[in-house]
Amino acid sequence: MSRIGKKPIKLSKDVKIKIKDNKISVSGKKGELHYFLLPGINVELKEEYLYVTRKDDSKKQRAFHGLTRSLINNMVEGVNKGFEKVLQIIGTGYSAQLYGKLLKLNLGFSHEILFEIPEDIQVEAKTIPRREQGKLGVQSVIRINGISKEDVGKFAAEIRKCLPPENYKGKGIRYEGEYVQIKAGKAGAA
Repeated sequence: MSRIGKKPIKLSKDVKIKIKDNKISVSGKKGELHYFLLPGINVELKEEYLYVTRKDDSKKQRAFHGLTRSLINNMVEGVNKGFEKVLQIIGTGYSAQLYGKLLKLNLGFSHEILFEIPEDIQVEAKTIPRREQGKLGVQSVIRINGISKEDVGKFAAEIRKCLPPENYKGKGIRYEGEYVQIKAGKAGAA
């Protein structure tokens, strides 16, 4: 049996669950999310726990079992606490600014990169002097918040894809806490 799929999902008192036909709705203090159950997967609500079961042991059903449990657990966590991704923009002259529902990135290209911020996501962009971290220069930080883990991660990945960190100086956009291995440059002529 699936190790992830058989774990019950503990619900807090703030989270409300509605199961109708093949649609599950999860609502909480941060918002509401919906998910359509895959064929052969059932969800049962018993007291303060949610149980996900499958109809048989076929390979497809076993895969759907763990997936469905993980997605519903992320929904419960999202409407209760929310999700956050933090991106750091490192490099001289690189910056990020908000203009209404647009995020503008200056990353050393001949043009600015504009992103339209989706409705269910909140974005905050600020610039921090790097002296606080023991280094000179300026660093921009982008905070992405939302109730859907998938939407937050996808938007953060789209931003990071514009300029992934390079291995020689470490410049680029990286997740907070991401380790970038810096390579040695060319050896000088001896």
